Amino acid sequence: MISLHQATLADLDDLVGLVENYRAFYKQAPNAGTRSYLASRLADNEAIVFIATYNDDFNNSPAGFTMIYPTFSTVSLSHIWLLNDLFVEEKYRGHGIATQLMDTAEQAARDAGATRLFLRTAHDNTPAQALYEARGWKQDEVFRRYDLIF
Repeated sequence: MISLHQATLADLDDLVGLVENYRAFYKQAPNAGTRSYLASRLADNEAIVFIATYNDDFNNSPAGFTMIYPTFSTVSLSHIWLLNDLFVEEKYRGHGIATQLMDTAEQAARDAGATRLFLRTAHDNTPAQALYEARGWKQDEVFRRYDLIF
């Protein structure tokens, strides 16, 4: 059985493990700063995190998470949300966890009055792209993305 809840500082141990596995998926080395980064985001209410837990007769295991950063749009004069991270542990994929996390994130954005939820993913992450497109998400054809990396 899968359960979802909004993360608090009490979930930090589980969240650090999930985030480090997510970062590894994107070829990032482990980082000793992950715990403090996540603790700051949660303590300062700068991110909304939902954690999925796989529950069986023997244990409760962290199975996935999504992290959202509320922000604003001057063009639409409204709140918008950046769904920055979505990850499901490999052994729990195929159980609908990503769908449940997306359902929860999308509903939370609506409930908070956000007018848009946006994300970006790797060009070769076709399973994620298929999930988003099946849910009605559209690729942005108006704006081109630029990054300045320091």
